[in-house]
Amino acid sequence: MRDLKDLLILLLGFIPWLLFLFLAGHSMTSLERALLISLAASLVFGFRDLRHGFILQWGSLLFFLSCFILVNILKNTWVARHMDILANSFLAGLVWLTVLVGKPFALQYARKDLPREKWNDPNFIRGCRSITVVWGALMTFSVCVSVFKRISPVSPPDWVYFDITLLTMLAGVTYTTIFKRQKRLQREKAQR
Repeated sequence: MRDLKDLLILLLGFIPWLLFLFLAGHSMTSLERALLISLAASLVFGFRDLRHGFILQWGSLLFFLSCFILVNILKNTWVARHMDILANSFLAGLVWLTVLVGKPFALQYARKDLPREKWNDPNFIRGCRSITVVWGALMTFSVCVSVFKRISPVSPPDWVYFDITLLTMLAGVTYTTIFKRQKRLQREKAQR
């Protein structure tokens, strides 16, 4: 049950991105609608995390606000045409930024349900950094897929790229869940 709760907390941070992935579609109207919904989701689902300075939530809010202004208000078609590369690049960059500044996004989420005295445990921090690095690598892979889509002479259907992106997110969730379960089992075994 705890694994499910931890998973939901992590996924909550990605809700705006998941909504965007599913709603963006292939038309300007669907993209505009997806940006509006993702912007609203950044505020609604991320309100608590925004108040606590979570980098992933602030980055998501700024991305969707900027894109909403550029696409929905200013009708910037270049941004609209390159949204897949922009979104994937921004998310990858945001995840790597949290690693570089020493505040891996996984650490911020993991601390939510952890007693404060355990926040600075080197093993805990190292584990969260490891999770964040894996997410950074997966998001970087998504950027490569988007670039490949643009430059490839072969043109698979769009659903192939959609599925790859979804599978990449699923791989991150799976890795995080397995990693956390293994660490918890190791701690429990060491306490016996």
